[in-house]
Amino acid sequence: MRRALVLGGYGLIGSACGRALARAGFEVTGLGRSAFAAARCPGVARHWIVRDMPSIGVDEWRAILQGFDVVVNAAGALQDGAGDDLSAIHVTAIDRLVAGADGLPLRIVQVSAAGVATDAATAFFRTKARGDAIISARARDWVILRPVLVLSPEAWGGTALLRAAAALPWVLPVVLPQAQVQTVHVEDVAAAVVLAATGGVASGTIADLTEPGTQSFPDLVARVRDWLGLPAPRICLAVPQAFVMLVAKGADLLGRLGWRSPLRSTAIKALSDGIRGDPCAWMQAGGAPCRPLAATLAALPATRQERLFARAYLALPLCIATLSLFWLVSGLIGLARPGAAGAVLTVGGMTPGTAMLIVAAGGVADIGLGLAILARRWCRTAAFGMIVLSAAYLAGSLIAAPSLWLDPLGPMVKVLPGMALAALVALLVEAR
Repeated sequence: MRRALVLGGYGLIGSACGRALARAGFEVTGLGRSAFAAARCPGVARHWIVRDMPSIGVDEWRAILQGFDVVVNAAGALQDGAGDDLSAIHVTAIDRLVAGADGLPLRIVQVSAAGVATDAATAFFRTKARGDAIISARARDWVILRPVLVLSPEAWGGTALLRAAAALPWVLPVVLPQAQVQTVHVEDVAAAVVLAATGGVASGTIADLTEPGTQSFPDLVARVRDWLGLPAPRICLAVPQAFVMLVAKGADLLGRLGWRSPLRSTAIKALSDGIRGDPCAWMQAGGAPCRPLAATLAALPATRQERLFARAYLALPLCIATLSLFWLVSGLIGLARPGAAGAVLTVGGMTPGTAMLIVAAGGVADIGLGLAILARRWCRTAAFGMIVLSAAYLAGSLIAAPSLWLDPLGPMVKVLPGMALAALVALLVEAR
């Protein structure tokens, strides 16, 4: 049985490639840095190697690659950020991979991106181009595939953003109206990888994977809205590019906290420049034509689950921001006015010293949770912490200040919606 190694095997493209290779008769091994993510991708690979690609040296690559007929590189990152180093992922790791594969009878199939160039406007395209150049100059047997904007049943990155933008209630945003975009179905990318892996295209092939037609980005969002089965928007709202870039800068800052937002400046710049490719090289190499956008959307599910996801994707950042602001303000007010906060407890008979200690501890805990929920790594833990601490506040108030439950403004009852909001965040936040 032929053996394939898929790098980035649990990603959007990698998982589709792994499943397609398995259907084609390959024994598939996946490689990625998260055992948790790998365990949640059934059917992708029979075996998993849990390693961070940039940390693998040449000798280890040589040992890993023994016995494989093809290695598919579907690993990548959009932008430098917490845990992501573009040069390490796209260049250094590829350099070591090619060196480790030297002399081995295997084919390297590189999944790159349409528009890569050493002088491109973004580091993503520049580093991808450098990785492609290493493969084309030094690998023995190779194919480089460059898909345009990939649409998939999986909702990650750009595919999630499209769904969310299309699902805005009553409003259809008109963003980057001059941007021209081409798309490709993820299964067409996977089929191209299988064809390359089985020798159906010649070594040395470099080809874009794209639909034949092109549409503006606002038209693409409108067609996705129709695909979702949502009513026509009441307002088509033109969004100034300056505002879009401001949002992108904010998303860049969140990227430092671990959030891989598709609104980061690299994605916006790529969209602004246009995402286009030329299908001719792939057709001339013997590949099947990629389906047009209409056929792609027809082949994807557009069910209630899609609409619920799109709305939840919009709601999640709002919920996180609301919880962070609430807990930060609560903690800061408690620390700024410890006397007033402590007086509530001393009325119930607590000693002033104990009351001040509880107020200080509560304020610090509130601020800590308000900050922690902003970090991707700690978001879910912080949400659970908010639920537990809120429950402790409710239980403690019954003992120390039961009168608060009879307050006409209902300060204790209002804790319950906050707990529900934290529970919603804990349920919606999901690691890739």
